[in-house]
Amino acid sequence: MSRVGKYPVEIPQGVNVAIVDGILTAKGKLGELTLPLSHHVETTVEDGKVSVVPKGTAAPARMMWGTTRALVAAMVKGVSTGYSKTLEITGTGYRASVQGSNLVMNLGYSHDVVYAIPAGIKITTPRPTAVTVEGVDKQRVGQVALDIRNFRAPEPYKGKGVRYDNEVIRRKEGKKK
Repeated sequence: MSRVGKYPVEIPQGVNVAIVDGILTAKGKLGELTLPLSHHVETTVEDGKVSVVPKGTAAPARMMWGTTRALVAAMVKGVSTGYSKTLEITGTGYRASVQGSNLVMNLGYSHDVVYAIPAGIKITTPRPTAVTVEGVDKQRVGQVALDIRNFRAPEPYKGKGVRYDNEVIRRKEGKKK
């Protein structure tokens, strides 16, 4: 039995959720998201709540029950408040700046790393060593933040590189004389 799926998703003020032809659409002040619904679950919108119920007791229906509920909850939160990830850049001379529709980073390579900002994502640099990724879609915000982090992942000896703001880098001891 799903512990996540049995709780309905509350729809906050200012968010409209509709189901048309097996596609759930959530509209809010920050944008609009759509989700194709699985045929293994029954999704209904009533009394300001979205409820998900499995069709039968087969394994695919039980698996999609909690998954669909979690995706709907992420959509509703995304269109109402949005998602944000902050990255910290550590290292001598390492910095980032937004130039037009590109994020330009100096990460210790012989060249600048240029990352084209995807549509629907907002990237800001509050200071040269911090990058903030914001958007409506939780998955896309996380993927863009991961793409930026992978340009220079933090190394364990000095901790240089791009890391999430809440990430803890396990440090190793260097060579001994």
